[in-house]
Amino acid sequence: MLLAVSDEALLRAWAGGDEAAGAMLYRRHFDALYRFFRTKAPDAYEDLIQTTMLECVRSKDRFRGDAPFRGFLFGVARNTLLHHFRSRFRDRLDFDASRSSVADLDPRPSTIAARNAEQTRLLEAMRRIPVDLQIVIELHYWEELSTRELSDALEVPQGTVKSRLRRAREALREALAVGSGTGEADDERLGASVLALRGTIDGG
Repeated sequence: MLLAVSDEALLRAWAGGDEAAGAMLYRRHFDALYRFFRTKAPDAYEDLIQTTMLECVRSKDRFRGDAPFRGFLFGVARNTLLHHFRSRFRDRLDFDASRSSVADLDPRPSTIAARNAEQTRLLEAMRRIPVDLQIVIELHYWEELSTRELSDALEVPQGTVKSRLRRAREALREALAVGSGTGEADDERLGASVLALRGTIDGG
């Protein structure tokens, strides 16, 4: 049964022409990819999900199966997103995922319907921190990626992951404080707020 087949086996089968395997792999990871792109490229998330999955097939030889598939998948998703930003905003040659934010590229408010004012403030704060910091926050809290998986997704050494996550939390607290004078009290409260936002994203 396909349900019991590993991601690696599904990927290899799909690359060999098994469309059912491809459909299963797509369904298995659709929700996570939806969350990934919906917060950063709301006008193009459907195309970006498809591009990511097809690129996984094209670059299958880079996935050796000695690490979880999700790290590989989100590494492809991140590169797909950055290519999208660079191609769409060609006039912004200084785009840098470590410095530029989604709000820098698109200052319009998020189209996600937040449940309350606190979530609206959090959504906008996440859009104002550098893209790579937004990504590490989302993958850590929403997808519960391990340090190894985050290392693969972000293309940084494992020793760098914790420092990047720490910088991401600090940046998010600072963004929350802008205009309100207050921020989240600690990492635990901040994490709970980000995690609660996942349900809102899943709802559309």
